[in-house]
Order: sequence, then structure tokens, then C-alpha cells
Amino acid sequence: MVGQVTDAREQIKDLSTRMGHAIIGQREVIDRLLIGLLANGNLLVEGLPGLAKTRAIKALAHNLEAKFSRIQFTPDLLPSDVTGTEVYHQSGDKAEFRFEPGPIFANIVLADEINRAPAKVQAALLEAMEERQVTVAGNTHTMEPLFMVMATQNPIEQEGTYPLPEAQMDRFLMHVLITYPPVEDEVEVIRLVRGEEIAAMEVQQTKTVSETPSAIPQDAVFAARREIGAIHASEAIERYMADLVNATRIPSKFGEDLARWIEIGASPRASLALDKCGRTHAWLAGRDYVDPEDVRAIAPDVLRHRLGLTFEAQGEGVTPNKVVSELLKQVALT
Repeated sequence: MVGQVTDAREQIKDLSTRMGHAIIGQREVIDRLLIGLLANGNLLVEGLPGLAKTRAIKALAHNLEAKFSRIQFTPDLLPSDVTGTEVYHQSGDKAEFRFEPGPIFANIVLADEINRAPAKVQAALLEAMEERQVTVAGNTHTMEPLFMVMATQNPIEQEGTYPLPEAQMDRFLMHVLITYPPVEDEVEVIRLVRGEEIAAMEVQQTKTVSETPSAIPQDAVFAARREIGAIHASEAIERYMADLVNATRIPSKFGEDLARWIEIGASPRASLALDKCGRTHAWLAGRDYVDPEDVRAIAPDVLRHRLGLTFEAQGEGVTPNKVVSELLKQVALT
């Protein structure tokens, strides 16, 4: 595969480029969104307000042949507001209950501020993510083959929030952190938004429809997934991924610091996520094999939400990122 350009890779590169035109200074977010899409997983994205979380997922949906929906999570939201419900219909002498699908029935779903909704609503969303189906009134309704949830949460506003339990956090393929962009990129953001507003006003005045390139077909995603499935991971790489995850369960064997910091280790889902994301990272880099750097590159996103830190670590201000960094130093590739 190395040195050969496939149609699927070209189309995914085109998708990445288009997203890059709409989002300035958040290259890693775009890369992680693509990895989540191609690895057939769901993302939890955490960042301060205004850092393009919503814009990123909209840019993905706009440039992909996909149905997009957004759910604003609030304390009064009900599970049926997410999954849909049975509605009574009567026409003449005939009456029946029909299922009215909720916003979860889309290809790309933005679950905005997921930690603002109570546990039942969170569970309804996470069940759909895990099982790729919902059951209402005893009937099972299957999601589309292309289905991805990007849930966001705000790290600074804790009033009236319902933090996700660790067991539910584990169902997210990756936990992506978004930080402030550099000043130079922020200047470009100002120019980009100003240009978009001017263009929108011109279109409104002239009553013309601006031409946009055709969306990337869903088949490109499925073709890419087939190629990613064929990416080779050696026995040494497989053992390295398993060793990284196992080290979180027996941290005392890998140093005093890790033993003081880690209370609960990662589940087998972490090993599966490292494998999926590592192969996807390699494919995006144009290789047909997984390199140790692929595993190290995605390890923080895969592990940070799967570690339970001790009170001592939290008191010292130790972050999950620091713990993962120490793990990568202590666990060797054998």
C-alpha cells in the first residue's frame, strides 16, 4: 500500500483539507474526528466555550454525504427526546402507534454539553452508541451503517451538571481535549469569520446560491475502513498495546509515582481502541503497518478518560495526561 494512492485515501484527504479551510488552529481536532469516523467510534470532546467544537463536527457533516443532527442537552431533557417515541395516529376508522425517530437517528450526531442532562438521558444516548440500536415499546430500531456521536462537555461550569460515570466514559473511543489556538491562528479565525459573514450577506442580496463542491460520499468512508482493517500490526506492537493497558492495572511494577497516582486501571476496551486508532493513524500517514509512534500518538486520547486517579494524585494536581506520559516512558516495546 505504501507509495500507492487509493481513491479512498484521496477522498479522505480532500475531506480533511475542506475541514481545515473551515477550522483554523485546531488541526489535531480534525485529525481526531477523522480517526473517530474511520475507526467507527464515538468521541468525547472537552474544551472551553468558543473553541470550535460545534463548528468542527458541522464542518465534517457539511463536507460528507451525511445527515447531521444536534441535541442540546439540558436538565429537563427526556430519553424519548433523544431516541424518539411511539405516537398515536388515527385516520378514519384506523388507529395505530407509529414510531417517530428522535435526533439520534442521523449519521453524525452532536451531543452538546452531555453532562448537563440527567443519568437516564445519558444512558439512552450511550446505549445507542454502544449497541447501534434503540428499543422503544418493545421494538428495536437500528441505526444507519454510518453513525458517529461527538459529545461535548464544558470543563469549567459544574453548576447543575451530571458528570458521566467512569463506566460510561469508557464507551467513548477517545477523549479529546481542545485548547486555545496560538495568536497567529486566532488572527486567521477573525479573517475567516469576517469573510464568511460578508459572503453570506452578498448571497442574501443577490438571491443566488453559492456553488459548493459535491460532498464526499459515504462509500469513501466504508472503503477506507476496509483498507484500515488490512493494516498490519506486528506481534510486538500488539504486545506493546496490551502492556500499556496492563500497566494501568499493576502500576506498582512501573514506578512509585504511577502506583501513587492510579487507583483504577483501563478496561479491555482501551486495548481495542489503541488497536483501532493506531491502525487508522497509520493509514492516514500512508503506511500499511502500525509503528510504535502511531500508538504513542493516540495513547493520551484513548487512555485519559479510562484512568481512575487517586485522591493523592488529584491533590497534587496530577493530570491524566501526565500519567499517560509517565506510562509511555516506563513501558518498553519488547
